[in-house]
Amino acid sequence: MTESTSEILYCYVHPSRETSLRCNNCERPICASCAVRTPTGYRCKECVRERKKIFDTAEWYDYALGFIVAAFLSGIAASLVTLIGSFGFFGLLIIGAGASTAGVVISESVRTVTRKRRSRPLFITVAFGVVFGAVPVILFQLIAGNNFGIVFQVIYLFIVTPIVYTRLSGIQMFR
Repeated sequence: MTESTSEILYCYVHPSRETSLRCNNCERPICASCAVRTPTGYRCKECVRERKKIFDTAEWYDYALGFIVAAFLSGIAASLVTLIGSFGFFGLLIIGAGASTAGVVISESVRTVTRKRRSRPLFITVAFGVVFGAVPVILFQLIAGNNFGIVFQVIYLFIVTPIVYTRLSGIQMFR
């Protein structure tokens, strides 16, 4: 004979809402709007927030270091794109391959400098650093009136920025 408890539970955030759900971590009753589905069951928003803090390991100085390294290396790569852009169509093919290589070099350099610490705002800061590093070269191309140079710089940024972000954040496109 099984015993069933008919105790009515109320959400700890919304005391007027009846519920039958409990957080699988802290066992507090939660309503459907407070429940966050995880691979192991439902959790309350506080437990999910606490779990996310474990993965944000970046220190305050990692943002500055990551931005500076990304901007510096991106500036060098953008300058090389200007030189390669003078090869015409063949230069476009080289830029396609070279930009992806530059993205890998930039992201691994930032990862080394930050000692593999992680944080979503850090990844975004580094992506802005990549763009910021290419801005002086783009301005030089604009002043010189080199429209093809600007197009090559945009292609470079279009390729390298997502590569840097995805490599740092650990997003896997293919498994």
